[in-house]
Amino acid sequence: MDLFEYAEQLNKDKESPLAGRMRPTSLDEVVGQEHIIGKDKLLYRAIKADKISSIIFYGPPGTGKTTLAKVIAGTTSAEFTQLNATVAGKKDMENVVSQAKDRMAMTGKKTILFIDEIHRFNKGQQDYLLPFVEDGTVILIGATTENPYFEVNSALISRSAVFELKKLDAGAIKKLILRAVEDKEKGMGMYNAKITDEAAEFLAQMSNGDARNALNAVELGVLTTDPDNDGVINITLDVASQCIQKRVLNYDKKGDSHYDTISAFIKSMRGSDPDAAVYYLARMLYAGESVDFIARRIMICASEDVGMANPMALVVATNAANAVHQIGMPEAQIILSEASVYVATSPKSNASYMAINKAMGIVKDTITDSIPNHLRDAHYKGAAKLGHGQGYKYAHDYENHFVNQQYLPDSIKDMTFYNPTELGYEKNVRDYYKLIGKDKK
Repeated sequence: MDLFEYAEQLNKDKESPLAGRMRPTSLDEVVGQEHIIGKDKLLYRAIKADKISSIIFYGPPGTGKTTLAKVIAGTTSAEFTQLNATVAGKKDMENVVSQAKDRMAMTGKKTILFIDEIHRFNKGQQDYLLPFVEDGTVILIGATTENPYFEVNSALISRSAVFELKKLDAGAIKKLILRAVEDKEKGMGMYNAKITDEAAEFLAQMSNGDARNALNAVELGVLTTDPDNDGVINITLDVASQCIQKRVLNYDKKGDSHYDTISAFIKSMRGSDPDAAVYYLARMLYAGESVDFIARRIMICASEDVGMANPMALVVATNAANAVHQIGMPEAQIILSEASVYVATSPKSNASYMAINKAMGIVKDTITDSIPNHLRDAHYKGAAKLGHGQGYKYAHDYENHFVNQQYLPDSIKDMTFYNPTELGYEKNVRDYYKLIGKDKK
């Protein structure tokens, strides 16, 4: 690089977006993704030891796929070459492979080929790389936002380690925001800017796991906000909301509004009002509430408030929780809406909830009585001598697969814990009780 090229590169770096300038250059600067680059993890050790084999990074935008590739570029002794699959063609790959072969033959130096958005390559382009990955001519690092098991050739997958990057949590993004505001070399520190804690927290929540979104908002705020009389650029909550184009909602995830909103959400489902339930769901989602937290509350409501009146409510809620955990926002809002509407429109019964509360009270407040002998385990040697299992009546040997016998301990043998209602599936329970002569009304 001559003097003019060096000056051009300096100007380019200075004018590049904040998110690009703040990109880590070493593993110690990387924030988040501890599940794959924690100090005890294979990838961390491989990068530190410069023993990288072909890998594919998979995850949502802004989670650090290109960042990790750049970190590898800065630490490896191998030649690092980058292509973007949206613009690169077979000719570009042929040039990289040719140079890699020459480099290996003349200097013994390896070549790492980083292909961003590798899923954009068609099957033929991916197939072309296969033999050169297999014989070690190039070490492939692919980055994709799509599931590689669907979008990348299985032959390449089998020769690569796949690492899934997760959306950064709000804590990690807040750390990046504060670093960007304070850093005087690569960040916005030279502008004498300050950001309030609530503004940083808001941007961290609203960026939805995408560090690039948060840093773009910080940069916009600093560059478009006038300094105060002391020459300080203050990034307040109002400025932050304008920069990320999201209205500030009165919703503190650690304060009263958090508990008030989730309370209203649950009570709306319990009260069979799907409109209100969806409205409070939207408020929570807009404010950046965790979809996993919301899904857990729907599961609890499905069991506590719907219960046996519609046992499928818990099945729907549980499957919704699994789905949102895998999918994330924004699509998770559809799943949460369906689950909350299903729970809200289901017949309600808290009979199971009341049953366990009453039973827990009895267990807590009374002496634990002996289990009746005929119910005790009779499958071990010597049980018969103790009278265990003797007199037990096998229900399936009787009409309607039911026989009247004592199941509760003597001291509470006439107590009732579960009282089914006449609603939904519990009406079937009532009918069954009548059939076997066990009606509790």
